[in-house]
Amino acid sequence: MRHGAEEEFTAFVHAQSASLFRTAYLLTGDHRRAEDLLRRTLVKVCLHWPRVSAMEQPRGFARRVLVHEVVSLWHRRPSEGPPMVLREGDSASRVVWDAVLTLPPRQRAVLVLRHYEGLTGAETADVLGIAVGSVESHAHAAGLRLADLLAGRGSAPRTEGAA
Repeated sequence: MRHGAEEEFTAFVHAQSASLFRTAYLLTGDHRRAEDLLRRTLVKVCLHWPRVSAMEQPRGFARRVLVHEVVSLWHRRPSEGPPMVLREGDSASRVVWDAVLTLPPRQRAVLVLRHYEGLTGAETADVLGIAVGSVESHAHAAGLRLADLLAGRGSAPRTEGAA
């Protein structure tokens, strides 16, 4: 790395790790997987830091790398969904989140990027490598599925100790 680049990268990691971890957790529903995905993402960003640091939006690049790592994980382990375990202090928001975790991966990714990360449809499409129309289609389908789940018309989210 060039002189000062290590300090810049360290500052980037300190500034962006919490946000990137949150995205990884929201996409996987698992702390350990999220930590692993964050580490892999930061290694990839570090390896390309001279180019990444010159970008207008280095955080956007890191988010894109993270999402690609998550999608890669889904392709390697398609039968493994995120754990859907209710914890102490359950609330209505936890019930909603458990329902979100039952969505297909692409629909879940669209919801996380649009509603938790605050990305526009175009930004979400760019991160996921799909068309804006596909983002809207996934968001619409996810909304319908969540409405059915929360109204009790779909499969209920799994809870701890459920068969």
